[in-house]
Amino acid sequence: MDSFETFPEQDEAKGLLRAALAEGPAHAYLFHGPRGVGKRRAAVAFAGELLGDPDRVARSVHPDLYVLEPLGDQIRIDPIRELRRDLHMRPFEADRRVYLVLRAHLLNEDAADALLKDLEEPPPYAVIVLVADELGLLPPTIRSRCQLVPFRRLSQRAIKAFLSARGLQGEPLDALARVAAGRLDRAERLLDTDAGERRAGLIELARSVYLDPGFDPGRASRRVTDLAQERAARARAAAEKEPLADETPRETEQRSRRAGRGAEREEVLDALDLFSGWYRDVMVVAAGADGAVLNSDRLAELAADGIPERGPAAERAAATVRDVWRSFEFNVQPGLALEGLFVRLRRELGGTLSP
Repeated sequence: MDSFETFPEQDEAKGLLRAALAEGPAHAYLFHGPRGVGKRRAAVAFAGELLGDPDRVARSVHPDLYVLEPLGDQIRIDPIRELRRDLHMRPFEADRRVYLVLRAHLLNEDAADALLKDLEEPPPYAVIVLVADELGLLPPTIRSRCQLVPFRRLSQRAIKAFLSARGLQGEPLDALARVAAGRLDRAERLLDTDAGERRAGLIELARSVYLDPGFDPGRASRRVTDLAQERAARARAAAEKEPLADETPRETEQRSRRAGRGAEREEVLDALDLFSGWYRDVMVVAAGADGAVLNSDRLAELAADGIPERGPAAERAAATVRDVWRSFEFNVQPGLALEGLFVRLRRELGGTLSP
C-alpha cells in the first residue's frame, strides 16, 4: 500500500501522482479543488514518496522539504524571495528537493510574478507543488506551467465514514454528512461543541433577510464579523502561546497578527458557504425537490420558507453569495463587503417577505 491510500477517494488525482512516481515527476504541479477534500494531505504524501521518507516528510523535518504557507490573507513577495533563494541549494540527502506552496491561491500579484520565473526554468532537482482552492485566482501563466491535479468533493459515504469513526451515528450522522457537502474540514468543525450554536445563529441570520421586515444589513454584517473576530482572537492566542524556535517577540507578534487575519477570513468564508447552501436549499424546496437539500435537519424551516414564489429569488441570492465568496479572497475590509452583500440579498429576497 502506498501513501495515497491513507486519504479517501480522489482516484483521478491518485492515478496522476502514481504515474508521476513511476515515470519521473514533472518540475511543477498544481493541486486544485475545494477546501477540505484532501489536497494538502495528498501533497505531503506525494512529497514523502518523492523524497523516499514519508515519515520525516509528514513531520516536516526532512532537510529536502520546503513548506511555504501563508499566515494571513496573502502570500506576499518576501516569502517567495526566500523560497527562490533556497531553490538554488542542491539536495542535502535525497535526489531532489520538494517545495510545497500551500494555499497558493493567496499569492498576490508580485509574489506570483516572482514565482513564475522559477516555474519557467527550475533547477533539474526541484519539484514545486502548489496547492490551491481556486484555480481562477491564479494567473494563467502560473497554471500553464504546472501539471494540473484535480480534486473533487468527497462522497457522502466518505464523509459518513469520517464522522462515524468519531462516534456520530443515526440521524445526526446523516444530517451532518449532508451539511458537510463533501468536505472533511467542514465535517470536523461541525463536531465542535460550539459549531451547532454558530450554525443555528447563521441560519437564522440568512432567514431574517426574507422574514424580518426590519432587517438591518449593517447589524447583520456585524454579527458575522463578530464571529470572525472571535476566531481571529483564538488564532492569535494560539500563535502567541507557542513561539517558534529563535523567534523574536516582534516576529511572534507579526506571526500572531497574520494568523488572526487568516482565521478571520476563513470564518467569513465559512459563513458565506453556509448562506449559499441555505439559499440553495430554499430554491430546491421551492422546486419540490426536498430530498436534495443539504440542511436536512432543518427541513421544517425550509418547508415553511421554500414557497414557490421565493424560489427564483433564492437562486439569485445563492449566486450572489458565491460571487462575493470568489471575490473575497483579497478583500481587506470584510465589514464593508458583508454589508454590501446583505444589501444585495435584501434587494433579491425582500420582495418575498411573508405576509
